[in-house]
Amino acid sequence: MKLFVALLAFFASLVRGQVPHWGPCPEPDVQEAFNLKQFMGSWFEIARLPTQFERGRCIETNFTFRTDKSIRVVSSELLKGQLKKIEGTGVIEDMKHPAKLGISYSYVLPFAPYWILSTDYVNTALVYSCTDILRLFHFDFAWILSRTRTLPRSTVESAMQTFANNNVDVTRMIDTNQQGCDKEAPWSVDQLL
Repeated sequence: MKLFVALLAFFASLVRGQVPHWGPCPEPDVQEAFNLKQFMGSWFEIARLPTQFERGRCIETNFTFRTDKSIRVVSSELLKGQLKKIEGTGVIEDMKHPAKLGISYSYVLPFAPYWILSTDYVNTALVYSCTDILRLFHFDFAWILSRTRTLPRSTVESAMQTFANNNVDVTRMIDTNQQGCDKEAPWSVDQLL
């Protein structure tokens, strides 16, 4: 039992801000007939479950195809007045379900799930990921994305209901600050590419 408590404390420190949930990761439905080409381009983060790796504001991610058919993923945020960016690689993990992407920001780490639960390609996208620890407990990650820096509150609430309908606990979801981004930082991910 002491080993279990020690493991729980260790993994909790890795995903500070997350809340562990008992049991394995849920298996939410993903977007049917997903079109990756239409999904490419810039997405702004509107809301998310708390994560250790996103602490800033003006969070934006850009998806582009590479020549080897993988996906270039460039994420940026404004943190303490500094532009921070990270580049990763995305792949379709299951050709039968092309909305089940995997993304890695390091050559030494495996691809993490990046599942598109829903998107209309031009306004919003709902993304889910999960880290499963020995099928005993898991940590959820969820994002509401938009092609613009804002969404109507009713759209955000509808998105949160979609997550809840898929057994994803979004009671701790927080809004991402996208205010003043264009004024303070005359940059976009497109300019960083």
